[in-house]
Amino acid sequence: MSIAAENRETCLKVTDLKMYFPVKSGIFSKARSLKAVDGVSFSIAQGETMGLVGESGCGKTTVGRTILKLYEATGGSIVYKGTNITGFDDQEMRPYRRKMQMIFQDPYTSLDPRMNVEAIISEPIRALKLCSEGDRRDRVRELIQMVGLKADHLNRYPHEFSGGQRQRIGIARALAAEPEFIVCDEPISALDVSIQAQVINILEELQHKFGFTYLFISHDLSMVRHISHQVGVMYLGNLIEYAQVDELYDNMLHPYTKSLISAVPVADPNQARQNKRIVLQGDVPSPIDPPPGCPFRARCAYAKEICGREKPELKKINDDHMVACHLY
Repeated sequence: MSIAAENRETCLKVTDLKMYFPVKSGIFSKARSLKAVDGVSFSIAQGETMGLVGESGCGKTTVGRTILKLYEATGGSIVYKGTNITGFDDQEMRPYRRKMQMIFQDPYTSLDPRMNVEAIISEPIRALKLCSEGDRRDRVRELIQMVGLKADHLNRYPHEFSGGQRQRIGIARALAAEPEFIVCDEPISALDVSIQAQVINILEELQHKFGFTYLFISHDLSMVRHISHQVGVMYLGNLIEYAQVDELYDNMLHPYTKSLISAVPVADPNQARQNKRIVLQGDVPSPIDPPPGCPFRARCAYAKEICGREKPELKKINDDHMVACHLY
């Protein structure tokens, strides 16, 4: 199941990915499962960026962490460059830890406050034995300059930096392992607006220079449109729409996607007055006890009788667009 460019090598293919967390409310209660990710499928071509969007709690970050096997998937498959890594243990995953890295959302908590910048960036190089002790410091200096910081920052500690500078350190740490695929887990959400564009520019420059493949997780739909080649929209652990970026924003199909994009601020006041904001009624159902049928049915103004009986499959509308909705 893919809308990635056919003339590009597939870097990552995820099929029917599930991640359920056991939940127990009491000593004598029956164990249930929180369905954080419930059957997600997509693929990303080498050197491209897939944006993954949706409201908080929809399962975006869990998808990224499960792909990197920080969580063990409950079901489905993760194929990285033709190799199914789903069942790999820690020893089998070790060569892939270098190839698959993550930029974490919060630069305040993802950096060890007891380590200076040089030690933080050196850690992946040392752990993976990527170069000699003599070459390691030169490599760290190269990385810190690559993300727009100076060599004299290496002896400082995380608390001495601004949020944007800390995120640059986090990017340098991810690059230290010389990866091919990077999960960017809301890397700009904790930053000031003035700094967000700088971080995005760094990511784009690095992709252009080194051919990185990104899974870019965010709730900022404007930034996702800017950086992504294709976009997936998640709701309650499900991928409900998946399309090439321009196709999605110009021809959105799912009612939830339309509501999300209608909330994006527009700089032109005349256009903003013309745009109709679609406000959803009700709350997101519990992922512990999701409703039967379509997961969006309770909040959808167009729900039909079939929506309560059958969960819609993600189906292809055209070569660039897939949607999970009984309206199509």
